Amino acid sequence: MLRSGKEFRLRRLSLTGDKKYLFVPLDHSVSDGPVVPAAQWDDLLRALVAGGADGIIVHKGRARSIAPDILGNCALVVHLSASTACAADVNAKVLVGDVEEALRLGADAVSVHVNIGSDTEGQQLADLGTVARSCDMWGVPLIAMIYPRGPRIENPHDPALLAHLVNVAADLGADLVKTSVALPLARMAEVVANSPIPVLAAGGPPDGSDLIEYGRSVMASGCQGLAVGRRIFSARSPASLVSRLSAVVHGSGGDGDGNGGDSGTEPVTHPGGTTDDMAQYPTIVAGVA
Repeated sequence: MLRSGKEFRLRRLSLTGDKKYLFVPLDHSVSDGPVVPAAQWDDLLRALVAGGADGIIVHKGRARSIAPDILGNCALVVHLSASTACAADVNAKVLVGDVEEALRLGADAVSVHVNIGSDTEGQQLADLGTVARSCDMWGVPLIAMIYPRGPRIENPHDPALLAHLVNVAADLGADLVKTSVALPLARMAEVVANSPIPVLAAGGPPDGSDLIEYGRSVMASGCQGLAVGRRIFSARSPASLVSRLSAVVHGSGGDGDGNGGDSGTEPVTHPGGTTDDMAQYPTIVAGVA
């Protein structure tokens, strides 16, 4: 049977081949500011790979700076959308790259951000369609990061609204969709049941509670993965936390000590800004990512 390039690349997005995914978005440096000090960037990537992340998500310029030996089996996803927390409309996303450019950088997949309910929703949908067409042409998986954000959204955790959004992503050509979770969390199963493509839960629990238990609940709802950025790279031990989340996503539960047992709660910061673990990275201000 002939296989397409997209099939091979989709397989590389899941380390174990079970079609489940743990992605670590690191695109926050455009929206909010530095994820880590520049000197700690390579160490952070090595920690994510050591922990078993299936893929990282970065912008094109950052992708150019990654030494090929660092990622190992970890997939590279190049994010094509951008906006900053300084913008007049933080929900307005624009394309800042294309599929061909991402392929030249060695990307296994690309991602596009769309905010449904925003003032620029129409252009963002058009951009998603344009990228989807290029992805089909080049055999590249497309991850749609689609969220209910903007002045027309009353409840961003409404299951019916989220079910609508994941169908928008699928209908416009995405292969995977990353979106907000429904509340109560048990109703995320309704979103998954209505999605023709795999659903990834974005971020950690909205109330800041235990990330591992949240991950178990999300996966139990039928989601096929997690995309967690800030709660991982601001943890005391990113490698430990990724290891535990990977166990949750890929089916072994995440009950072990995780090389340190980091639960995903906020790290302890001591006077003067030091922390109780040299692997700690500073938490950035929550913004528009």
